[in-house]
Amino acid sequence: MATIIAVILAAVLTENFITVKTYGICPFLGVSKKTSSAVGMGVAVTLVMAIATAVTYPIYKFVMVPLKIEFLEIIFFIFIIASLVQMLEKIIQKLSPSLYGAMGIYLPLITTNCAVLGVTELVIGNMDAVYGSVSAAAAYGLSVLYAFAAGIGFTLVMIIMSGMREKLNCYKTPKALAGFPIAMVTASFICMAFMVFKSIAV
Repeated sequence: MATIIAVILAAVLTENFITVKTYGICPFLGVSKKTSSAVGMGVAVTLVMAIATAVTYPIYKFVMVPLKIEFLEIIFFIFIIASLVQMLEKIIQKLSPSLYGAMGIYLPLITTNCAVLGVTELVIGNMDAVYGSVSAAAAYGLSVLYAFAAGIGFTLVMIIMSGMREKLNCYKTPKALAGFPIAMVTASFICMAFMVFKSIAV
């Protein structure tokens, strides 16, 4: 249980993909103007992260390594992620056309979102080192949990950012800071706030 809690805390707070690793900045800045869009994007990224991790590791471990084609892992992973995003895009378009329209170009861009590709690469690179003391099945489960929790952390920061940007819209912003500049200032303060979690030993 302690390991599970540590994995969740690390993925959500101390090693947050946006505020610490600075992955996925494009949707973070582009889809955080409204909370509804931010939540939708966060959920979509979380699902893709978890499913992509669940699929890519077995393929890497039991197909690519025996065939000695590990050097093609990024190509394989992007292909898998692209397939997942295409399926998710069709589902969202069918179930929620308004959310699909709000996400716009950023939904298909999940395919090349470095946060999604990054979590699959981190799992491949660190699974044996981090989870070496547990069984292969437990390590696999913890890795999928890490990917899911990383998506939760991604969604959390997206919601915080969107809330702050909606709040800022209620005030008159100086012309020099209007638009993108104030968004960057806001993002900087969020990142600074998350630095406090680095003191948590996980």
